[in-house]
Amino acid sequence: MIPTLAGRLQTRIFVLATVGALLTALIVPVLPGRPGSLGAAYRTAFLMLLAVIVVGLVWELLYHLLMQFRWDKDWPTLFGLVTIVPEGAVMWLLLNTGLVPGVGDHVSASMFLTMFVFVWLGQWLFVNGPMRVFFVQWRLRGGRLL
Repeated sequence: MIPTLAGRLQTRIFVLATVGALLTALIVPVLPGRPGSLGAAYRTAFLMLLAVIVVGLVWELLYHLLMQFRWDKDWPTLFGLVTIVPEGAVMWLLLNTGLVPGVGDHVSASMFLTMFVFVWLGQWLFVNGPMRVFFVQWRLRGGRLL
């Protein structure tokens, strides 16, 4: 079943708010180049995660538009994996230009890359693995969770 646009939006929010939040909480203590105290690092990391969720909704709209040019209106799994590059580049640009509210200090490249790749790959693996097993109804309703 091909996920609908609403289903993809709901899935992105759900997975990043659950799996992404858990992975963020786990990775922050060992992030390289983290700012100041552990509390400041958690604050910055969760603001970055929130920004990824918000910007991800815009990405889903763009992906939906691009899928309209494919004959099956679907996005191959490999394409989904490769989207880490443009999504990461845009987030890095937004962080470095100060367009992510609340993230005042410069975020180090090592902190950003470590967190972004760890969380992004974790959520991608979850959606393409356990989510298909544990949430069978999700697949049968066009990707909608509700």
